Amino acid sequence: MRVLAAMSGGVDSAVAAARAVEAGHDVVGVHLALSRMPGTLRTGSRGCCTIEDSRDAWRACDVLGIPYYVWDFSERFKEDVVQDFIDEYAAGRTPNPCMRCNERIKFAALLEKAIALGFDAVCTGHYAKVIEDADGNRELHRAADWAKDQSYVLGVLTHEQLKHSMFPLADTPSKAEVRAEAERRGLSVANKPDSHDICFIPDGDTAGWLAEKIDMSTGDIVDETGTKVGEHPGANAFTVGQRRGLKLGTPAADGKPRFVLEIRPKENKVVVGPEALLGIDEIRGIKVSWAGLPIAEVETGVEFDCYAQVRAHGDPVPATAHMKLSDGAGASGGQLVVRLTTPLRGVAPGQTVVLYQGSRVLGQATIDAARSLQRAEL
Repeated sequence: MRVLAAMSGGVDSAVAAARAVEAGHDVVGVHLALSRMPGTLRTGSRGCCTIEDSRDAWRACDVLGIPYYVWDFSERFKEDVVQDFIDEYAAGRTPNPCMRCNERIKFAALLEKAIALGFDAVCTGHYAKVIEDADGNRELHRAADWAKDQSYVLGVLTHEQLKHSMFPLADTPSKAEVRAEAERRGLSVANKPDSHDICFIPDGDTAGWLAEKIDMSTGDIVDETGTKVGEHPGANAFTVGQRRGLKLGTPAADGKPRFVLEIRPKENKVVVGPEALLGIDEIRGIKVSWAGLPIAEVETGVEFDCYAQVRAHGDPVPATAHMKLSDGAGASGGQLVVRLTTPLRGVAPGQTVVLYQGSRVLGQATIDAARSLQRAEL
C-alpha cells in the first residue's frame, strides 16, 4: 500500500514508520506544523510539535530512507483545536484537545489530504489495534500493552476513517521494547522523553494561559444549597473536582474540605460541596460517533452493557448505555445516556466518555451533563 506516516518527532511514530517500511509498503513521512511560532526547543517532555520535533522526524526519515515533508496545518489547528479549547472553557466546559486534534487534524484534515494524494492509509505511532470482523468490517480495540493503550483518544475515529488507519505498534508488549527497537535501527529518538501536557501550553499553566484569552470577572462561590461561601476571580479558571485554590471565607459545617461540583459561566458562579457529591452516576452525551459499525442495540435505542472511560488514563467502569434517538437522525443523531454502576469522581461537561465492550471501542460522546443521584439538580 501507499502509506503516509505521520511523524511527530517521537520514538513511537519513528518505529511505526520503520515497521511499515519493513512490511513492504511504499511509505512517505510527513510532519505536521501546527504552530506558526513554535518554540525552538521543548522543555524536557513538556509540549510537542516544536522545531526540535520536526528535525527529529526528518532524521528518522533519513535513516529509514523515505521521503520527508512538512505540512502546514497551523491555521486549521488554531481554529479546530486551540479556539475550540478556549470556547469550551468560556462556556464552562472542560475540553480534551488531544481528542479534537485526533478527530479534526490527524484523522480528518490529514487523512483527507492523504487520500486526495492517492495514499491508501495513514500510519501513526498510537498504541491501539484495528481488527476486522468476519464480514471484513474494521473495529478499534485496545493495544496489547494496556498501560500504554491510547484507544481512548482514538475513540473519535469513524467507520470510514478506520478503513484507512494503520497502527503498527498495536501488538507491542511494552514501550521499553519500542525504545530498544529504535536503538537497534539507529534512530536517534530512541531515548527521547515522551511528550505530555497540552502541546500549545508547554509550561502546563492552563489557568494562566486562559486568563489572557477569556474575560475573567469576580463572582460568587456557593455551596450545594446555594449559600455564598466565598468569591472567585473568574469561574473559567476552575475545574470540576478541584480542591486547592478555592480560598473560601466560610468553612464547611463538618470542617472537611470542599470541592468544585459545577461551574455556571452564565451566572458566573462556582458551586462547591463535599467530596461525596463528586460521585457521578449518570452521564448524558452529545456529538456521538461510533468507532466502526455501531452495535445493533444502538440502532434501536435498546440498553446495552458496556464499560465507560472518561479520561485517557482513567479506569473503565461497568455501565449500561442507550441512545435516545432523534427522528430520522440515525445512530449518531441522538443523545447517549450512560448509567454507571460505580460512581466516577470529577466528571465534567466537555470531557469525553468512551464506551468499550471487552477490548473493543464502541464509540464516544462529548459529555453534556453529568449527574449525581445524591443531588436533585446540578
